[in-house]
Amino acid sequence: QVQLVESGGGLVQPGGSLRLSCAASGFTFSNYAMSWYRQAPGKERELVAQITSTGRSTGYTSSVKGRFTISRDNAKNTVYLQMNSLKPEDTAVYYCHTPGSWGQGTQVTVSS
Repeated sequence: QVQLVESGGGLVQPGGSLRLSCAASGFTFSNYAMSWYRQAPGKERELVAQITSTGRSTGYTSSVKGRFTISRDNAKNTVYLQMNSLKPEDTAVYYCHTPGSWGQGTQVTVSS
């Protein structure tokens, strides 16, 4: 069955960086677009970034443009989210998503 396993979250100071990874299995990864979502306490889950199946096209929510970069390695069945210049408002659980499936999430906390 489809599995999405996120890793790379943690505690980081404002201005710091983290790289999230999502290892996918159980489907033909290179055929599907992938996305990262996040959900902060008391807020709805929001789309953060998305990437097409080939990786040629990406999109970002306005609050992370210029700071976050989504990428993928189809040979490794993995999608990444490089997060730079992190802010306290980036604190959330980050989820990997492909149509019909979600990962378990990884916590990102930005705090001094």
